[in-house]
Amino acid sequence: MTGVTISDNQVRRLAHEVGHELIARRDRKAVEHRRRQLEPRTAVVPVAVVVEVDGGRIRTRAAGAGPGVHEAQNKEDKVACLATLSGPTFATDPCPEPPESFRCPRRVRRLVQQMKGPAGEVAPPETVDESTPPVPAGEPEGAERWSPTRLVRTCVASLEGSTAFGPMMAAEAQERRFYEAPRRAFVADGQAYNWTIWRGYFGAFEPIVDFLHAVCYVFSSAAAVSPDEASGWSQYVAWMRACWQGRVGEVLTELDQWQARLGEPPPGEAATAEERRDPRRVVAHARTYLGNNRDRMAYPRYRRNGLPTTSSLVESLVGEINARVKSTQKHWTRPDGAESILQLRAAVLSQDDRLPRFFAERPGSSFRKRDTLCHKSEGATAQTVA
Repeated sequence: MTGVTISDNQVRRLAHEVGHELIARRDRKAVEHRRRQLEPRTAVVPVAVVVEVDGGRIRTRAAGAGPGVHEAQNKEDKVACLATLSGPTFATDPCPEPPESFRCPRRVRRLVQQMKGPAGEVAPPETVDESTPPVPAGEPEGAERWSPTRLVRTCVASLEGSTAFGPMMAAEAQERRFYEAPRRAFVADGQAYNWTIWRGYFGAFEPIVDFLHAVCYVFSSAAAVSPDEASGWSQYVAWMRACWQGRVGEVLTELDQWQARLGEPPPGEAATAEERRDPRRVVAHARTYLGNNRDRMAYPRYRRNGLPTTSSLVESLVGEINARVKSTQKHWTRPDGAESILQLRAAVLSQDDRLPRFFAERPGSSFRKRDTLCHKSEGATAQTVA
């Protein structure tokens, strides 16, 4: 507009400069939260809240290695969505039968392929290795009958491990008065580090395992133990309905019987796709997943309390972050460049006033008044910073 040319390097430098300032502010708030010195930034206590956490992938390159991409690596970024919710509670389960989307073979197979890869190959059971599953689909069809409505979303994102990421999430929740809300939920998949964060910082929140992941495990198990596609689908529908209705123990009992009939899986990790599809492994993985998470799968109670049963909010947020930071051409300097760009993206996608407030308070901001450079007379009143 003014004819001033701004180079790409200048934009890049300023973006990372602001990103590093956001990192410093974020880390300072985490320390204040740990010391119980962090004050809420709102006077309104929300009625219902949800904290959802998931992961993505970001491409990085080595720092200080000159132009071009050197030592390229994929790093996992953790993303948390903290949202206020609006919706009623119910005296009885508002949706006792699974929506049609979970009884449509085409849609279920597509969901499993999105989450587990071709042919629905079962991923290894969740461990502390912080790997991330592919992004699944969103809310099931018919969810509008009972699922809560999202109001205001804020975002936390980082390459840090769960030990550092948990305090970042807790500080954001503290500032938004989430701990004071009457209805609180923490939704994630079965990854062990998610529940380490829950135990450490969100133990007063209702723990909920994403129902879509349960769907994938029971679908793969049903296909593995059935002689043909038709009987496999029938078995899947029965197990899926049991999970939807909170009868996970019944599914585990049947899976235990199948495991005894098939035998224990071979020792060691599966090296090929064929080994991963071994029915003994498939059933064992499902037993591990459902057994570890059965106390977080009381879905009828969650629906009665007007709480979400999938992590679709954070999964869509991961997609929005990836739209800016992830492509074959983007490799962020490791670790500072990647971390700073994640802070910028998280701030942009947060639906509050944090970016305008940050720039208004930032030294050198155009929103601040400046002392005049002109000499004033001795009796003149000095101009102060607003």
